Amino acid sequence: MELSVIISTYNNAFSLERTLRSLAQQDADKAQWECIVVNNASTDNTQSVVESLVAELDINIRLVEEPQQGLSYARNRGIAESKGEFLVFIDDDETVNKEFVSAYIDLYRNDGAFAAGGKVVACYDGGRPRWMSKYTEKMIANPINLGRSVTTFPFEVMPAGGNMGFNREIFNLYGGFDADLGRKGKELLGGEENDIFNRIRSLGERVFYTPRAIVYHHIAEHKLTEEYFDKLSYGVGVSKRVRAEKAGEMSALYSDEKRKRIYTYILAILYTLALQPKKAKWLIRMRNGISKGVFEWM
Repeated sequence: MELSVIISTYNNAFSLERTLRSLAQQDADKAQWECIVVNNASTDNTQSVVESLVAELDINIRLVEEPQQGLSYARNRGIAESKGEFLVFIDDDETVNKEFVSAYIDLYRNDGAFAAGGKVVACYDGGRPRWMSKYTEKMIANPINLGRSVTTFPFEVMPAGGNMGFNREIFNLYGGFDADLGRKGKELLGGEENDIFNRIRSLGERVFYTPRAIVYHHIAEHKLTEEYFDKLSYGVGVSKRVRAEKAGEMSALYSDEKRKRIYTYILAILYTLALQPKKAKWLIRMRNGISKGVFEWM
């Protein structure tokens, strides 16, 4: 078993089925890879949907349970249950291209990658909203495109959590995902991917980019509401604070957030002058939510 695709899921059976059906179209030899679905205490029909697809689809799917709620717990369970030498993580609201698995296998074989990520294309179920700028889109959908060739991620760019891969040995060297970070049920926290990539990079490990491994990130309409947007922005800020507290870098975080607030208002003025006031409004809304999580969360 060369590669394991790990999907953590929580109460998203309809979208998960779409994800698994896209994986069934892979051009890679089925004997080379497996799919591990980690059911993270779902209360919907996730189990029956996956069991039905296991019987229907001609790929190696295994369903495992992680009762402790939290994305990091689920991903760590997937690592423990998987058999592949290489591990790739995708999310239950994505679909993948036919070359997805083979692209990662080739990257590990030919380029010797130990950590990697791929291309992310944002897909909006109800259409891309007019208020969205590239800055707000990064928080919501995190599209990534570093070109057509295999390269390495710039230090300031992190792979998307829904399209990242590792040599299994990485987790023996650097540990698993931090359970204090990452989403927990309806709490929109994050930062666990950045945390592990920072640990990897701290000792000089390069992070590769493969353009052939593409995920299509499907953004449901409810994720574009004001309520969800505010909650997501706040969760980003809280996640930044948790990571900074662990690293003893609170002063640096405060300084960085103050600087970003200044940049945000400058950008908002430019959008307004360009007759795009909605983009300005939502950009400020995002920054205010993040700042609230950074400065006010206890």
